[in-house]
Amino acid sequence: MYKNLFLKRGKEESLERFHPWIFSGAVHHIEGEPEEGEVVRVLADDGKFVAVGHWQIGSIAVRVLDFNDRKIDMTYWAQRLQEAYGMRKSIGVAGREGNDTYRLAHGEGDNLPGLVIDIYGHTAVMQAHSVGMHMARHDIAAALLQATEGTVENVYYKSETTLPFKAALGQENGFIAGGSTDNVAIENGLKFHIDWLKGQKTGFFVDQRDNRALLERYARGREVLNMFCYTGGFSVYALRGGAKLVHSVDSSSKAIDLTRDNVALNFPGDTRHEAFAEDAFKYLDAMGHHYDLIVLDPPAFAKHRDALRQALKGYTRLNAKAFEKIKPGGILFTFSCSQVVSKEQFRTAIFTAAAQSKRRVRILHQLHQPADHPIDIYHPEGEYLKGLVLFVE
Repeated sequence: MYKNLFLKRGKEESLERFHPWIFSGAVHHIEGEPEEGEVVRVLADDGKFVAVGHWQIGSIAVRVLDFNDRKIDMTYWAQRLQEAYGMRKSIGVAGREGNDTYRLAHGEGDNLPGLVIDIYGHTAVMQAHSVGMHMARHDIAAALLQATEGTVENVYYKSETTLPFKAALGQENGFIAGGSTDNVAIENGLKFHIDWLKGQKTGFFVDQRDNRALLERYARGREVLNMFCYTGGFSVYALRGGAKLVHSVDSSSKAIDLTRDNVALNFPGDTRHEAFAEDAFKYLDAMGHHYDLIVLDPPAFAKHRDALRQALKGYTRLNAKAFEKIKPGGILFTFSCSQVVSKEQFRTAIFTAAAQSKRRVRILHQLHQPADHPIDIYHPEGEYLKGLVLFVE
């Protein structure tokens, strides 16, 4: 059925612990010449079956789809997506009144390595991060419509920038099922325009939903600065939470336009909000000391390990400036979405920034990605979002 890939002796040990990646250095040989993205059977050096997964050129040679010797077909995709949808319903994320925005498929966390699907109302935005998932996109879209019990009617495929550029797949963004111009989704009763056509990721940062709700609880009567605001999620929650004023800052003028649109969608004519297209560090340098709630949610400072040292310096510098400027009794929400930065490394960077500012700082909350971004216990690399809520005396 599928070509066989043989591992070097002893290299099946991590797979026996259900880790879903096989690195190229563990491969002894492959029978035949599989196309990139093809499904292969993985065997130990003695011929014992180990797993089945997508073959890809690169450091990760195989992303494991199943540890049982089974066919990867429509039945497989439907089962996986039904499991994912069932879990979202059981935890109250999907099928909940006042919320139609959530992540349905989170790569390895849902035993679907290389696949991300975010739901915005009746539209699913699908991203492939592996050639295998790209090749299976039409089957996955069909299974997705079936698995979501009629709630999803459209599937927009957005993988132009997420697939290996050397694969020369000629991929294009666009609808592969249905088609809709309705881009307003609801999160916890608040409305947001989702720019899945040109926006970052799938058009919205679904992973901050719980953290935005937490910020709302702290916003009443405070002067809020939302730095790296993107589409203004934290700003809208702060306004609903009763903030005295909210300033949104992003270097992208398009992000600022989206933020203004989202504020107007929920609080038309609200004079408490202003937005500025400006560099974060320049804004922090020039601003006064009137904010008593600051959100720092920057893009990933390190996308690979070679950039880790500079990234940690960046987090320290950014947070030191916030500690310097925030009012006494202020609250700082600070985040890192860099997968290569561990919780301990991020916390050390924030500790260093606090020490440099000579302010007394206490940790109120330690934050992470929400339940619809699950982490496979056998794949700790899936834990990427980390954050702290700090009280600054």
